Amino acid sequence: QVHLAESGGGSVQAGGSLSLSCTTSGLTSRSFPVSKPSMAWFRQGPGKEREGVAALFIRTGSPLYSDSVKGRATVSIDTSNTLHLQMNKLEPEDTAIYFCAADGYGLRVRSYTYWGQGTQVTVSS
Repeated sequence: QVHLAESGGGSVQAGGSLSLSCTTSGLTSRSFPVSKPSMAWFRQGPGKEREGVAALFIRTGSPLYSDSVKGRATVSIDTSNTLHLQMNKLEPEDTAIYFCAADGYGLRVRSYTYWGQGTQVTVSS
């Protein structure tokens, strides 16, 4: 069984930076087939739909970013299969609950099978 757990959320002032981590368990060598090659970060702001932030195609190492964070975010994974998201130049519009997801494709939210519980990020102006 796959389990994801986010950490690193909190409050930060506009212009600041934040680093989120997603620890995983249960991922195996059979994870990330061709049809579901990615892990990703999504977010859901107040009154908004869940949207993709950044994805990582695990076997190729290729990242994919939404237009809203492109140039401000970096997604990576380490050898313990912990997914990271570094975000800089944060804006109040980045305020949201951030979710980690696995077993999906790119930033297609409905393609993902496994989800973490989320971590709150609040950016004040």
